[in-house]
Amino acid sequence: MPPVFRFAPSPNGLLHLGHAYSALLNFDRARETGGRLLLRIEDIDATRCRPEFETAIDEDLRWLGIAWETPVRRQSEHLADYGAALEKLSALGLVYPAFESRAEIARLVAAREAEGLWPRDPDGVPLYPGIAKSLSAAERARLIDSGVPYALRLDMAAACRHMASLTWNELGEGPDGEHGLVPARPEAWGDVILARKETPTSYHLSVVVDDALQDISEVVRGQDLFHTTSVHRLLQVLLGLPEPAYRHHRLIRDGEGRKLSKSTRSTGLRELRAAGASPAGIRRLVGLG
Repeated sequence: MPPVFRFAPSPNGLLHLGHAYSALLNFDRARETGGRLLLRIEDIDATRCRPEFETAIDEDLRWLGIAWETPVRRQSEHLADYGAALEKLSALGLVYPAFESRAEIARLVAAREAEGLWPRDPDGVPLYPGIAKSLSAAERARLIDSGVPYALRLDMAAACRHMASLTWNELGEGPDGEHGLVPARPEAWGDVILARKETPTSYHLSVVVDDALQDISEVVRGQDLFHTTSVHRLLQVLLGLPEPAYRHHRLIRDGEGRKLSKSTRSTGLRELRAAGASPAGIRRLVGLG
């Protein structure tokens, strides 16, 4: 079978040079290996994702000369797939509802940090500090029935007890030069969110389900997602999904060394195109010329 690659943007803004670099790397890898390139639209965030941004993604990628197979997979059209995966994890006793709001979690973290350092995940976000795991089934049911918002979290300690050591095959390079067989440390992320009451999946859950369903053999993405691979490998094993290889690449940064964001208009593909940039010029800007 030919290798399968994917570029998976979220339509919550316009593409910038960092997106162009990742899309071009996937496109080039597919051509070099005689493989296939898929486009996936990760639009589970209904409050931020908009059709006009998806249209702009299509236009920008075609302008760059990138071609992909159709049909395009839109996550919002496949919520049942993620629901089935969530049910499987629930049947293993690894999912629980947590009812604290973001403001309540911030207060809990502040209270704990007044007594000492509270752990944070590799992205610098405090680990979940609540006590939802200790609630009785009856209390959980009462809160859900009363309409209280909740997040469904993975019981990380219980999940890690289901397996021995985890690794992944890194074909690229991590932030500290990691390459080859990399040990996974999902416990560093704490009880990650798998879904919310209003959004029946999360990035972590949907990405591993999609990669399996689409037969992705090599995941090419930025180093900002390097450490999340630990969570993805854990979910793949728990759900019995195949393991792709990973190729994390350097990030394109602004003049002050900051990671690009969709609000960085000076590096937006649309603005650069309007200013007279060419596809070949974009390749040179990202170091692929």
